[in-house]
Amino acid sequence: MNRKGPIQIRELAKELGITVKTAIELLREGGYDVKSGFNKVNKEMENYLRRRLDEERKEVQEDIEKKKQIYQKIEPPKKKVPRRFQQKQIKEEIKKEEEKPIKQAVKPKPKVKKEIKEKVEETQEEKIIEIPGPLTVAELSKIMGKSPSEIIKVLFDLDYIATINQTLSLDIIEIVAEHFGFKVKKQEIKEEIFEEELEYDYIRPPIVTIMGHVDHGKTTLLDKIRNSNVAEKEEGRITQRIGAYQVEYMGKKITFIDTPGHEAFTAMRARGAQITDIVILVVDGREGVKEQTIEALNHAKAAGVKIIVAITKMDLPDANPDMVKRQLSEHGLIPEEWGGNTLFIQVSAYKGIGINDLLEAILIVSEELDLKTTTKGYAKGVVLESKMDKGKGPVATLIVQRGILKPGDIVVAGYTYARIRAMYNDFGIKVDNAYPSDPVLVQGFEELPRAGDKFEVVGDINKAREIVDERRKTLKIQISRGEIQSLTKKIQEKILAGEKKELAIVIKADNYGTLEAIKDSISKMEFEKVKPVIIHSGIGDITESDVMLAEASEGIVIGFAVKIDNRARSYAESKKIPIKIHRIIYHLLDDLIKFMQGVLEPEYKEELIGKAEVKAVFKTKVGKVAGCYVVEGKILKNAEKVKLIRENNLVYEGKIESLRHFQTDVEEVSAGMECGIRLVNWNDYKEGDIIEVYRVLKITPKLV
Repeated sequence: MNRKGPIQIRELAKELGITVKTAIELLREGGYDVKSGFNKVNKEMENYLRRRLDEERKEVQEDIEKKKQIYQKIEPPKKKVPRRFQQKQIKEEIKKEEEKPIKQAVKPKPKVKKEIKEKVEETQEEKIIEIPGPLTVAELSKIMGKSPSEIIKVLFDLDYIATINQTLSLDIIEIVAEHFGFKVKKQEIKEEIFEEELEYDYIRPPIVTIMGHVDHGKTTLLDKIRNSNVAEKEEGRITQRIGAYQVEYMGKKITFIDTPGHEAFTAMRARGAQITDIVILVVDGREGVKEQTIEALNHAKAAGVKIIVAITKMDLPDANPDMVKRQLSEHGLIPEEWGGNTLFIQVSAYKGIGINDLLEAILIVSEELDLKTTTKGYAKGVVLESKMDKGKGPVATLIVQRGILKPGDIVVAGYTYARIRAMYNDFGIKVDNAYPSDPVLVQGFEELPRAGDKFEVVGDINKAREIVDERRKTLKIQISRGEIQSLTKKIQEKILAGEKKELAIVIKADNYGTLEAIKDSISKMEFEKVKPVIIHSGIGDITESDVMLAEASEGIVIGFAVKIDNRARSYAESKKIPIKIHRIIYHLLDDLIKFMQGVLEPEYKEELIGKAEVKAVFKTKVGKVAGCYVVEGKILKNAEKVKLIRENNLVYEGKIESLRHFQTDVEEVSAGMECGIRLVNWNDYKEGDIIEVYRVLKITPKLV
């Protein structure tokens, strides 16, 4: 084929009918330095690639012909025996020939116990016990050298009722062992797995997270890709929660996680990066790299994901892509055209420029990543988001990582479970299957799972209840042994000890993603004089119990995109408990700073209004009066503070009881005039005394 100039690898691969990954590998084997499908190949490289393909195809054809000749000589079996029956026959034959050795080999438990016992004896001085997994009370008692009754008593003290044959989880074993002075170490035990081996041959869609600085166009870019109005619906045009969406390009799916760009949502970005394959780092072509750009970049690097840079707003005349490239090169992202490994795509969401190039770049990078999983076995994945839906109840957005999720499946996630009643895609349409990398909204949870919890399908509802009950019992024990303490008590102790003052906060939000972001932001508020402390947080509207908790801690209640029920509102008004509702994160944080300033003792500044010198002292029926001459400013009768200075020493501080000009009571006397002054509870005046009057200004205390 005659061409005028070089062609990109991705275009040549398409022409030759091979993947970009294969083309890159073959070129690298030939000694050519290529990094991605966007690299260009010259005529020499193209001829080399075509020659290699012809050679490999010829070898494959010759191999096929040889195998055909071999197979023609072999008489085919009369009837094909299914694989599962072949395995059964083999096992039966082995059992007949080696019955005794096999019987002895399938007794792993005594061997495990013996190994554990020996290991305990070796490390007795260090007080370390190695365990393979959950154990019964009886087994644990033998390992630690304690009687079962001693262990049962410890569990009883922790409100955990157990019998001698009851199996204890690893978490509970650690708690019991710690009570007796042992440290638990998980023992690595090789186990033979007899279940069918899972084949990881399903190529899943890439999961992409868009990150970057606030207002650099992340949501608008995704909006353009998805052809929706997500950006316009967001409060203040700043994304307020994680949403997962799926698009299709060139017949292939791409899953996008839209993480908020405001720095308050650091935790959500970090969580997004952990389940992400590719990060699109969005940078404004005019503003360049900002604080949150670097923050997002660090999260992506820490998660070990591939990064593609999208330089946005390239339709504007002052956009400077080279500036962005220089800035990011300083942080280790070097463009391919400069000899690096990072793709930089220039886009304009407003005009639709470069969108297809960006999607194609995602597909090329994902092909290089070789994203394989399996659709076999029970489905597993991650909870991306959860919230209370008025029509559906507790719902959660799940991203499947393995297997196929279906309605009717029993799912365990954290401290809750669900029998899936229905699943919805990102357009609100019911779906019957969710494959790996698919995001779905799941209905049927008993309670709200936490964002970031891993989920897994289990065999039946009883198994789910058992797992969740065990986890909740462990949590209860941790609470009872003081690992999760009452923050209200800690606040009171610190204040009594004269430590940094604290503002107790009850937070309610409409979903876990937002709640995590708010909590993360508050935890980073470091001030010298006061510290915010979250004593309770949850999902849903503000209730009376929330207000009562704030009252007991002398704190406040903050809500994000939630309502206040009537009883809570009435109680708060009667007890004067502050409640604030917000819909923008940074407004909430600004309000919180004002509340923290209110916790501090107010600061006052004295502003001098006027001075008068005592020229004479007069006796009256009601006491002595100072005859004065106003030397500066003016004397106000209602001045907030008055000082009497004698020989540069303060001898009185109080207020004016009466102020007269000649025989008339007045409110003020200006400089250059005479007046009579009588002070509250003071009768000792001397010639030469100076009377100063002040205005007292209340100043909002600074937090640092």
